[in-house]
Amino acid sequence: MTRYFTREEVSRRNHRQDAAIIIDNVVYDVTDFLEHHPGGIEVLLDNAGKDASKCFADVGHSEDAKLWRAQYKVGEVVADERWQVVAPVSSEQDEDSAEYTLKGLLDVLLPPLFMGAVALVTYNYLLS
Repeated sequence: MTRYFTREEVSRRNHRQDAAIIIDNVVYDVTDFLEHHPGGIEVLLDNAGKDASKCFADVGHSEDAKLWRAQYKVGEVVADERWQVVAPVSSEQDEDSAEYTLKGLLDVLLPPLFMGAVALVTYNYLLS
């Protein structure tokens, strides 16, 4: 059976001995995870008692991290206090993706283009 929390209840769980966060309307008890969080204890304590959905999304956690958090789930936010979950879209991420796509394209195309140019120059040199 799912346990439901008000945002007020979660807001009181904001210290080292009892830390909870909300991500996409799901409540996680991260008390036991504080010492093991790869980003450090401070990150979780800064978000303890709060809705950390945006922070969690902005960091760009791996799919494994998203699956792993399930073990810390203790409930959900009560229905009348839920926030709409929206997939984050960041222009910065779009620029990064475009940069990597262009870089990948250049990495693939430059060697054959260079070899073709060398072959063309060599061919013209030998025929003249």
